[in-house]
Amino acid sequence: MNFLKTLFWIVLSAVVVIFSLNNWLPVTLNLWGGLQADVKLPVLLLFVFLVGFVPAMIYYRTRTWRLTRRLETVERELADARGLKQFRTPEPATKAKREKSAELTLDQPAPPEPQT
Repeated sequence: MNFLKTLFWIVLSAVVVIFSLNNWLPVTLNLWGGLQADVKLPVLLLFVFLVGFVPAMIYYRTRTWRLTRRLETVERELADARGLKQFRTPEPATKAKREKSAELTLDQPAPPEPQT
């Protein structure tokens, strides 16, 4: 697949270069107030392409970014609602941990005191 993508870009580049070489002609643009500009045809076509492409691409990227952010927020809220937060898995008890468990902790009641 990567080969086909590379081949496509090589062929497209070759077509653009051949077109540019065959059409490297000055084009006169009549601007406002009798002002004229002489521009090469491939440069003019590139400029017109970019004028149409760049705003559409900016709109597409910002829209994708916003939707991705919104989707991530909804996914987090759904995970919280379902209680799927990740907790550490309990570790197996070892001898040192068994000795620690003999100590008093808040969830273990104190042993009854001997009455004298």
